[in-house]
Amino acid sequence: MARGPHQGRAAPADAGGPGAQRRSARRPTEGGALCGRPAVEHGDQRAQAPRHPGLVQRLRRDDRVAAFGLSRGARLIGQVRRLTGSFAPQYAALFGRPWIVWGAGVLIATLNVFLFAFDRPWTASDGLRNWGDWVLTGVGVVRRPDLLPPWLYSGSLLNAGVIVGGAIAALLSREFAIRVPSRGELVKGGVGGLLMGVGAVLAFGCNIGGFFSATSALSLSGIGMMLGLGAGAFLGLRYLLWEVAHRPRWSRGGGRIYLQTADRAPARQPWAGVIGLVLLAAVLVAYTRAGYGTQSVFLLFGSAFGVIFQRSRFCLVRAFREPFMSGDAEHTRAAALALVVSMLGFAILKFTDLKDKGEWVFPAAGLGSLAGGLAFGVGMTLAGGCGAGSLWRAGEGQVKLWAAVACFALGASLARLVAAQTGLLQKLGAAVFLPSSLGWGGAIVLIVAIALGWAMLATWNETTGRFSAV
Repeated sequence: MARGPHQGRAAPADAGGPGAQRRSARRPTEGGALCGRPAVEHGDQRAQAPRHPGLVQRLRRDDRVAAFGLSRGARLIGQVRRLTGSFAPQYAALFGRPWIVWGAGVLIATLNVFLFAFDRPWTASDGLRNWGDWVLTGVGVVRRPDLLPPWLYSGSLLNAGVIVGGAIAALLSREFAIRVPSRGELVKGGVGGLLMGVGAVLAFGCNIGGFFSATSALSLSGIGMMLGLGAGAFLGLRYLLWEVAHRPRWSRGGGRIYLQTADRAPARQPWAGVIGLVLLAAVLVAYTRAGYGTQSVFLLFGSAFGVIFQRSRFCLVRAFREPFMSGDAEHTRAAALALVVSMLGFAILKFTDLKDKGEWVFPAAGLGSLAGGLAFGVGMTLAGGCGAGSLWRAGEGQVKLWAAVACFALGASLARLVAAQTGLLQKLGAAVFLPSSLGWGGAIVLIVAIALGWAMLATWNETTGRFSAV
């Protein structure tokens, strides 16, 4: 059924009729109005309808506020960029190039003195043994109801701090990478860790606690372990040279590297390092608020050690190994200087009765220090890292040192268990405090003479190459 036109609206006209002509005369392009709205001006700009004066003022005020916010944000971004740019040279000095080795040695020695004044000197072996004891307790091998958890034991927190500090420093310097070596290198890392664990039990400490800190404490056992470390480094190096010449396939094979930052890649690792710093600060605050302020200090000391070691590459393994290998004596001189600085600080603390004179004087002067140093020296040469070096290198992603740390912990725990059950701990030597036999002056002169002779001999060999294999 046909419909009529809509009520109140004219019926459409024919296409060729007068209505079409009238509609054509009112095209927008010809300036006419469309449905009662203002005409579209040239340049596609529509004329604005009149606005209320209050609305206009409010819109103008909002525009000014937005413009002020944008300009303030731009100024803030510019200030941040200028601030970061002004610190760029300092950042490059800290994380763009390696630190001076001898300066790092002095820093390590100074921190060790402050740590001794705070509570106890630095060593890595007891913290690693704490980790091993927890593993053995968990699997039911030993029962230690008095065993402190790793997150509360001072030595464990020092070691954890070294790992964390090494990782943060590696990230900030864009040197972090997961480096997976060949199977032969992993085996050497594990065997080296086991030997270091056994040697640390015999000498009552690793190369840090049994040699560096013990000698600083004027203990005769430290000098004995120094001799054992030198002999062990020589024997370990001779084995490595033999392996290269006669069994090269044992350690040959392509390693794999993950998460390594390319030279021109975006700097993402430093931001991860900043996040690590924030998390470390949060953990320190949490420890303090929970009533464990002492534990937070140990963690902070360990982190500082880790940063210094990673940025300087200061390594006691190189101090003992390189004179026999390449002849380089830089780390030997730095270690000798650090030993003298640390010894003087320890002597002041003991002489003034701020610390007990018998503290850190181990009953290992004799067979224990010599045999322990020998085993430890061979182990650290095979593993490529000592007690401290294995920790901070593990923090920067060296998987070989992960194996060394794990085997060090288990080896030390098992060796200590056997030594305690067989009574071997009471047969390793005597506790000799050097000032008791030589006087304070004689003991200090002896340590200085040993350190000076060590540095001079290594420097002479560096020039002549008399004892160098390469």
